[in-house]
Amino acid sequence: MIRGLKFAGIPVKDQDRSLKFFTEKLGFRVMTDQPFGKQRWIELGIPGADAGVVLFTPEGHESRIGTFPSLSFWTDDVEKTYEQLKAKGVEFVAAPKKEDWGTMVIFKDPDGNQFVLGSR
Repeated sequence: MIRGLKFAGIPVKDQDRSLKFFTEKLGFRVMTDQPFGKQRWIELGIPGADAGVVLFTPEGHESRIGTFPSLSFWTDDVEKTYEQLKAKGVEFVAAPKKEDWGTMVIFKDPDGNQFVLGSR
């Protein structure tokens, strides 16, 4: 039986630039960084979470870079996290927005991939 999600892939153009962004600005930690074909397999852990992300673009899927992966991150306080990340230079599409189901904001990585950051 399936027990959980191990990781989700994020297509990136420049693995070094993305690694710096996800570790230095978002606070993720490196779980694995090793050669994998023409690229590296870079698996990152999210502090306090079971699942992580992989900064890797499968060959033939380069068109996915700079899109809107179906990934949503959560935080206990969207507004506070927004201010902290904005101070570190993270680009946001707009300010946080309160909805009936909670608060959310969309941010971008260096390749233009967009991610939702919401309340749980």
